[in-house]
Amino acid sequence: MSQTLDGGLAAEAAAGTALPAPRRRRREETGLARFLLRRPGLVLSALTVLAVVVAAFRPETFTSADPLAGVPAHRFQAPSAAHWFGTDELGRDVFARMAHGAALSMKATLIAVAVAFVFGGLVGLVSGFVGRWVDDVLMRAVDVVLAIPALFLSLALVTALGYGTVKVAVAIGVASVASFARVMRAEVLRVRQAVYVEAARACGVRWWNVLGRHVLPNAIGPVLVLATLDFGTAILGVSALSFLGYGEPPPAPEWGTVIAGGRNYLANAWWLTALPGLVIAATVLSTNRIARALDGEWARRR
Repeated sequence: MSQTLDGGLAAEAAAGTALPAPRRRRREETGLARFLLRRPGLVLSALTVLAVVVAAFRPETFTSADPLAGVPAHRFQAPSAAHWFGTDELGRDVFARMAHGAALSMKATLIAVAVAFVFGGLVGLVSGFVGRWVDDVLMRAVDVVLAIPALFLSLALVTALGYGTVKVAVAIGVASVASFARVMRAEVLRVRQAVYVEAARACGVRWWNVLGRHVLPNAIGPVLVLATLDFGTAILGVSALSFLGYGEPPPAPEWGTVIAGGRNYLANAWWLTALPGLVIAATVLSTNRIARALDGEWARRR
């Protein structure tokens, strides 16, 4: 019975691969459509992140208003068709400021994730592959960094580096290096013990070839998932430091700065903080949902 079932599955697989290219393409498109229909949250998250990315590169796609020009007669207007997010104390369109501020916030977030990914991945790769005393020294340094709350460490670093979007991004990235180092080290240790790595070493393959061809490609997946997850964390960190005044000085429409500008008017203009805050929350939740989907896909393929 088992042999019959195995033969039937093999026959179906062979028939699937033998289909003409147009039919095979239609089948793949149908499978993708079913996958997306079963996951509406993932689709919504992808559309949210796509909208933020488009706003970062082409904010005029969403609004033609000037984010820096205010109309005194339009001060503190509530959200409406003319001003989706209302106007602030200077009569500036809040939606336009959020759309144009996406470029600053995304720039800082990308720099932060890149710093954490490169340096954290390098530390974890060296620690896991070399081992011995190098692993002990690097991991004890990582433990020290992990013992400090990330926001406090970022505050200390940005205070030492100075104000500005890039410096805020570097501070956020350095505070996240330890997490990337831990994940990369764990994956390198797992892959290093695999049979194909041992076989490559037994055949006399150079260590840098083993590292570049076998270890790194098979260990990088979870680190990329962590980078996606850290993207949301970095947005929160960058916005928090901008809210505290460490980012670009006003009137730059950085997301944290926009929220900070409206905190004194919560009683009569709630939209100045609530709606930008919802944008940040939606972006962070969307990146987390995408990271969870990538993590599940990586675990299924592994």
